Amino acid sequence: MAEQHTIFQALSWASSFLKEYGRDSNAGEILLRAQLNMSRSALLAKLREPLSGTDWNQFEKSVKEHAEGKPVQHITGSEEFFGRTFMVNSDVLIPRPETEELIVALLGKMEKSFEGSFSSLKAADIGTGSGAIAITLKLEKPELSVYATDLSEKALETAKNNAGRLGADIVFLLGDLLQPFVDRGIKLDMVVSNPPYIPEGENLSEVVSGHEPHSALFGGEDGMDFYRRFSQVLPFVLKEQAVAAFEIGNGQGEEVQKIFSAGFPHAKIEVIRDINGKERIVTIVQ
Repeated sequence: MAEQHTIFQALSWASSFLKEYGRDSNAGEILLRAQLNMSRSALLAKLREPLSGTDWNQFEKSVKEHAEGKPVQHITGSEEFFGRTFMVNSDVLIPRPETEELIVALLGKMEKSFEGSFSSLKAADIGTGSGAIAITLKLEKPELSVYATDLSEKALETAKNNAGRLGADIVFLLGDLLQPFVDRGIKLDMVVSNPPYIPEGENLSEVVSGHEPHSALFGGEDGMDFYRRFSQVLPFVLKEQAVAAFEIGNGQGEEVQKIFSAGFPHAKIEVIRDINGKERIVTIVQ
């Protein structure tokens, strides 16, 4: 390529280069927008403008890193979730669009159960990671009291940083699943979690398996370990009237429903499919 590259030339090169490596050809645009701090419309308006040598060198390096398997979000240091920008790193799971549907489903159940009044209710996001779920809940429903737990101190640091940057007042607790609430005698109106649910041994893209924390991905031999653990403690932490929602893997709905039915024989337990028609969420309403 010529010594000086226009934005258009840089994007064309990145698209072809990433296709060769089996990566998403649109990743180049995401990387360049983040590097230049530009909106998509601003970038497209400047396609014929030249990139500086420094910008080209940085862009080429980033594209090659992604081609080798590094997630785009780890290169840019951020991911969009529910219209907000969250800082991410190798200590936390990268927020996925499917998890936005978990929040929508949860808030819908909460509206019905508590007739639209969220004041004085206590909600907890278990295994918070980047804090995406907890922070989104607090910012969407400021009247909620929101807790967030994680077993990883590094993950909690990331979540705290995101909460501070986005202005979300959340109580962060270090601990294993629901144990921090058992220890403190706290009863909750709402529990939400996107636990590890991938069965051990399942083949994942190296972009995922090589860069995201395995503790946030794998849920035992059949992927169900964390639902079993939740089912044992959840009845002692939820109030009499409460809502819980969990993200699940496709095809796990019936089994997860069965696991929770033992602890909640009188609750309404529902499997909800995502926008792509895949089983994605299990809700418990009592």
